[in-house]
Amino acid sequence: MRSRAPPAARCASAAVRSSGRSGGVRRVELALGDPGAPVFPRSSNKPMQAAAVLRAGLDLSGQRLALAAASHSGEAFHVDLVRVMLAEHGLTEDDLRTPPDLPLDRTAAEAHLAAGGARERILMNCSGKHAAMLAVSALNGWSRDGYLEPDHPLQLLVRTVIEETAQEAVPVVGTDGCGAPLMAISLTGLARAFRHFVRAEPGTAERRVADAMRAHPEYVAGTHRSDTWLMREVPGTLAKMGAEAVQAVALADGRALAFKIDDGGTRAVGPVLARALELLGVEAEVVGRIGRSPLLGGGAEVGGVRAAF
Repeated sequence: MRSRAPPAARCASAAVRSSGRSGGVRRVELALGDPGAPVFPRSSNKPMQAAAVLRAGLDLSGQRLALAAASHSGEAFHVDLVRVMLAEHGLTEDDLRTPPDLPLDRTAAEAHLAAGGARERILMNCSGKHAAMLAVSALNGWSRDGYLEPDHPLQLLVRTVIEETAQEAVPVVGTDGCGAPLMAISLTGLARAFRHFVRAEPGTAERRVADAMRAHPEYVAGTHRSDTWLMREVPGTLAKMGAEAVQAVALADGRALAFKIDDGGTRAVGPVLARALELLGVEAEVVGRIGRSPLLGGGAEVGGVRAAF
């Protein structure tokens, strides 16, 4: 079985030729669909949200900063660190406004249910981001109950970071699955933002986020996730997926890509990502692993999804 990228996917693969760390000539080398149309990047916006937390004064680094930009899998080491982050700032799980959920990781979810567990706010994949948002709100004396309101000082700063790094205005604000304001930008803008993070000056909020994510990729996603594999196995790469089949990646040299599968189906994400990486000249075993999307019949592999561009 063959799955063609257009019209089921909108992709932007933005390649950059730079004369400096943040300047230089930029161009889109490959576009499928309409990469200039606004989309909701979902969790691919998390690096920008984490940078806003730093700009607002919260001193995070290492694993804590990676978890602030995470869609974690709900594995024990994720949940344990979220609890630590909350306690460090006088917060509890009851302060979280994430919807109760099960771990994204199937093994972790099955173990949790087998032990008699139920859905919990802290298990939701955005709980690290929410812990950081709550902490910086407490630090600045901002409303903790209203930290997810679009006019909250932190969310206004998030919008500023997104618009600055994407180099375009946010045309509309929705609500993400975790309850946070969800700010739309184009796929080209999303790729541009990821490029900015990897090329930003050391010590800036954006570079600190990128460095933490790349140093601790297992906290950004999880043990069995493609973002973790890619950042671990292709040095200098920044990667962040989003729900409804969104993916953004920036390579160490600043070339970047972003895409969304229009129907939100995730089975084509791996093949499309792998093909885009191939076109960017990434040669690594992990690309083939990410690109595998087998189709099963009777428990046996009978076909697969492949990108056709």
